[in-house]
Amino acid sequence: MFSMSRILVPVDFSARSTGAARYAEALAEHYGSKVTMLHVLPPPHYEFTALEGGALALGEWYGTRKENVQEELVRHLSEHLPELQAERLILQGDPARRICEFAEKGADLIVISTHGYGPFRRFILGSVTTKILHDAHCPVWTGVHMEDAPAVDRIHFSTVMAAVDLGPESEKAIGWALEFARTQKAKLILVHATPSLEGSAGEYFDPNWRGVLRRQATARLTDLLQKLGGEADIMVEAGDVPYVVDGLARERKADLLVIGRGSVAGVFGRLRANAYAIIRNSPCPVVSV
Repeated sequence: MFSMSRILVPVDFSARSTGAARYAEALAEHYGSKVTMLHVLPPPHYEFTALEGGALALGEWYGTRKENVQEELVRHLSEHLPELQAERLILQGDPARRICEFAEKGADLIVISTHGYGPFRRFILGSVTTKILHDAHCPVWTGVHMEDAPAVDRIHFSTVMAAVDLGPESEKAIGWALEFARTQKAKLILVHATPSLEGSAGEYFDPNWRGVLRRQATARLTDLLQKLGGEADIMVEAGDVPYVVDGLARERKADLLVIGRGSVAGVFGRLRANAYAIIRNSPCPVVSV
């Protein structure tokens, strides 16, 4: 069932995490959500424990660092998001693992930036975000343009796009997108990319297959919509999945893109190999469900 009562926002004090918090605040205002801002202190390097004093020095270091981060967390949020009422927590350990463990306690959504940097931003996702996308059991909201998030009062969702591969997770992704679009009074568009079939040199290729695949995919999407009791525009195009999905998101000026994601085995189906590319190149935030 669709729920947005608890939103988890990992914070690393970057501009991107501030942008993620803006989206979280906008969602919290709309759904009455409780927001938790979480910063995870990575464990100190092994070499630190070899210093004179050993465990005592380590304990003192961690206590001082935690106090400093706690002050920074309060100051950072107060400066950038003065209206956001949020719980503020600090944990220690592997960031991705602790974030997923905390989310298991009842988070309905994780909002996190991707942390790709510089000229390579389009080709990488941060390791923490990648692990969370793979391991988290709740939907994950992310995007490469988080630092460009508009002011909270300017965040609106007029067009929501859901890209599905018609695999096992498609119904779940469509259901989430339907409910989000309904509660936002937004238009919903369903997208499916079929293989771009071409005959090799000297081989006969029946071009009618493109039409067959398009009709089959459209019929399947229509059945899913009827089963879920929703309405949406349906678009089926042939081509490279990230190119088709992100291209249509730009063309239709989507405010949010929803894709399917397995809760245990990562991203399923044809989207599995393409999910990270979709996120890297999407013009809008992406929710993997």
